[in-house]
Amino acid sequence: MEQRGRVWQIIRSQDIVWIVLFAALAVYGPDLRPESRTVLVGLGVMQIIEPKIPFFGSRIGSIVSFLIKLGLWYILMGWTDGISSAYYWLMLLPVMSAATSLGLLGLVVAVALACGAFASLILFIPKGYYLPPEEYPALMLKEFTFPIAGFLFYELLEANRAATRRAQLAAEQLAEANRNLRKAEATVRRTERLAALGQLSAGLAHEIRNPLSTIKTSAEMLSKSVDSDGGVSRELAGYISSEVDRTNALVTRFLDFARPLALRLEKTELAEVIDEAVAEVEKHTPPLDINIYKNYSPDIPPLLLDRQLIERVLYNLLLNAAQASPPQGSVTVKTRQLGTTAEGDTVEISVIDRGSGIAPKDRESIFNPFFTTKSSGVGLGLAIVSKIVDEHGGKITVESEPGAGSVFHVLLPVLEGNQ
Repeated sequence: MEQRGRVWQIIRSQDIVWIVLFAALAVYGPDLRPESRTVLVGLGVMQIIEPKIPFFGSRIGSIVSFLIKLGLWYILMGWTDGISSAYYWLMLLPVMSAATSLGLLGLVVAVALACGAFASLILFIPKGYYLPPEEYPALMLKEFTFPIAGFLFYELLEANRAATRRAQLAAEQLAEANRNLRKAEATVRRTERLAALGQLSAGLAHEIRNPLSTIKTSAEMLSKSVDSDGGVSRELAGYISSEVDRTNALVTRFLDFARPLALRLEKTELAEVIDEAVAEVEKHTPPLDINIYKNYSPDIPPLLLDRQLIERVLYNLLLNAAQASPPQGSVTVKTRQLGTTAEGDTVEISVIDRGSGIAPKDRESIFNPFFTTKSSGVGLGLAIVSKIVDEHGGKITVESEPGAGSVFHVLLPVLEGNQ
């Protein structure tokens, strides 16, 4: 079966047509002399092997192929009644080949050569013979056959190429639409997971806070009630109180994630918000051994934002970038205004680090709540960041390569009223 498939790839259906055509001309043609048959075989072989030889696919190869066919045709015409030969129509083969591969200018030159070659056959009329005047119109019609057929074939090919380009463009647009649809489906799935986990977090947080308050109060009372010799008891009570505070802070983060956001929009200079987030990261305890570089676009107008929430977004992204960077590493935060799109103008904030990067299998999950690769992390930071950005009508994306760093892109719309 495979061998039959390989044979079919070598012998195409049009090859069979060429074989039948030239075999019929060699057997039933108007001139059956061996030399005429030899030329016909040569033309047939050229038609069959031309698409199979890579050289003939180049521009120079196409010119060589045209000249070979023109030469064979000219020899055949000379051996078979010259300008009156019944084989004049075979000149259409090289002309159509030129239309296929040489472009419009190449076709014009090829047609000129074909017409000139046909007209030159008048010079080889034997002495004592002449063309009757009534044959001149027929010869002119034969001359016109070459340019008419060549240009009609060229127009047909151009129409086919245009249709192919339109089909390719439609296929690319469809592929892009499918990619956008998959992204939208992923966003919907993530939103559904966030909503379900948010409700669960809110319920658990409220249930946990009450016993936490009781535990902390009991620990404080225990610490006050022990005598001076109860150092161990006082120390354990302190541990209980500090762990309760840590757990309470975690519960607060759960509530922040679960609670619907009420944006307090105000006209804000984005550079000022970024500066505040950078300052908070630089004051982090313990200190982070990294350098933060700023690259702000001067073209960004004041934006309608919730200043505190956007600062929180940038603080989380910068902190994650700093923690992922090696000692003495660098983190860059840059802004730019993107061109007008169907959704309007967009401002992009990019946080770039050159740290450990994110594994491909984790990229889709990093914005999910409770997903973390840190041993001491809870996995709510990026989930809250994503929620805040979504509430502003923007989106957040990430590009990352393990070992080469990550780039988080925050896209915020330029809302009406910013200008």
